[in-house]
Amino acid sequence: MFILFLLPVQGQAKLFRNAYVQFELPGQWDCQLEGTEWVCASQNKSDSRESIIILTAKEVGPQDSFAAYESYLRAPKQVPNTTGKPAVSVVKSIRQRKINDHPWVDALHMGSEIPGYYTRYLATIKDKLAILVTLSAHQKYYTKYSSDYFKAVESLRVVASKELFAPRELAPVKPSGESIGGNVNPSIPGSDGADGNGPPPPEAESGSGSLFLGGGILLLVAAAYFFLKKKKS
Repeated sequence: MFILFLLPVQGQAKLFRNAYVQFELPGQWDCQLEGTEWVCASQNKSDSRESIIILTAKEVGPQDSFAAYESYLRAPKQVPNTTGKPAVSVVKSIRQRKINDHPWVDALHMGSEIPGYYTRYLATIKDKLAILVTLSAHQKYYTKYSSDYFKAVESLRVVASKELFAPRELAPVKPSGESIGGNVNPSIPGSDGADGNGPPPPEAESGSGSLFLGGGILLLVAAAYFFLKKKKS
């Protein structure tokens, strides 16, 4: 059985909690388990392609470290644009910080998952567990979700215990030898991102920290994974 709580908090927001993290989720949003990833999005279909939050975790392997996550996220990523030609992402910021007394790697990229989308990566390690949280939004709508994303990040807490892997049914956690997610980059109509408002850098927010992941370490193509699933449904 999976551990999942959706409890009311201030205003219309609610508290999402699974076996390894908890954070404040917008009231109109919901989270569903897709394989080993938790996919959180608006219940309003008209908003469901604008933004997405994805959470995933794996057992720590020899390549997992804060230094490895930070090194990976400092480099621009190459993904196909809407015409299939390679496009290089822009690294907006990256740092190590503490959120609620726990260390994270915190990075912001533009076009690292899908052209025209900002993606914020938050990665950490606790005991034997590596955790990744990604928050993605189209550049046209980033300011629309910036307040919700700020609250989600600042309320983020690691709740995993040392007993998480026994029994394994408590959470969908991949073993240490596997990567998380896949290298999927579908074309999304309207996501070429020629216009729109950019997000404020994470440095403008409280705290100081770092972010994460990729390759054989802890790989999740977050927004691309979600939108591919939406297109097939």
